[in-house]
Amino acid sequence: MKIIVCIKQVPSTNEVKLDPETKTIIRDGRQSVINPFDTYAMEEAVRLKEKLGGTVCALSMGIPAVERLLREAMSRGVDSALLLSDRAFAGADTLATAYTLSLGVRHLGDFDLILCGRMAIDGDTAQIGPELAEDLGIPQVTNVTAILEARKGELLCAKATDQGTQQVRVKLPALLTVAKDINMPRMASIRGVKQSLQAPLEVLSAADVQADPQRIGLKGSPTQVVRTFTPEKTVECVWLEGDTAQQAGQLAKVLLEKTQRGEDAAWQA
Repeated sequence: MKIIVCIKQVPSTNEVKLDPETKTIIRDGRQSVINPFDTYAMEEAVRLKEKLGGTVCALSMGIPAVERLLREAMSRGVDSALLLSDRAFAGADTLATAYTLSLGVRHLGDFDLILCGRMAIDGDTAQIGPELAEDLGIPQVTNVTAILEARKGELLCAKATDQGTQQVRVKLPALLTVAKDINMPRMASIRGVKQSLQAPLEVLSAADVQADPQRIGLKGSPTQVVRTFTPEKTVECVWLEGDTAQQAGQLAKVLLEKTQRGEDAAWQA
C-alpha cells in the first residue's frame, strides 16, 4: 500500500507574529512543530504500512526549514518526504494550499491512501483534507476515529459525528482525515533518527510542479484577511467605599455603566 501523509508546520508558541502587509502568520521555522493532529495521521500511516506492507511518504508545503520537521517524521517510521517550497506559495489560503498539495500528490504518482490530520491548530478550518480530495477527484471520510478493516481496494472506517459514531466503507484510492482518538503517536527511536538523516527528501518549486501562478499563494486565494490585531489587555481597578449596602449600590452603578458603554460600542461598530 502506498500512503501519503500530509504534514503542516505550526507555531510552537501562543505568541504568534503576523505580517502587517500580508495579514498571514510569520513562519521562520525556529519555533515550529508538526501540527499535533498530523502526528496521529502519520502514526496511522505507519501502522497500516507495518500491517499491510508498502511505503509512507510525507508531503508538506512550506519554507525550507520544514525539512527539519519532515526529517522528524521520517524518524518515526515515514519512508520518504516531499517538500513544496517556493516564495510563490506564500500567503495561500486553504483553497490555494489544497491545489498546491494536489500537484505534489500528482508528482508522487499512483497512491492508495492519503491521510491528513483533522485540522491544523493555527487555522482550525478543517478544510485542507476535503478540498484536497475534491482537487484529486477521490472519495473522502473525515474525522475518522478508527480503521476497522483494511483490505486491498477498500477500508472500513469509524467516524465521529454529532449523533455518535458512524461506520463508512470507502473504496481506494481515498483520503481520510483522522481525529486524535485514533491512536497514540510513537516517539522517535535513536535508530529512526539516524535513518532519517539519510532518508530521501525531495524539494520542489512552483515551476517544478508546473503550478498555475493564478492558483497559488496570495493570487490564488479567494479568501483574504482584511485585518489582524492582538487584543489589548487592560486592567482597571475601582475601589468601592462604604458599608456593604453602599458598596453593592456602587457596584451596580459600575456594572450598568460598563453595559451601556458596551452596547454603544456595538452599535457604532
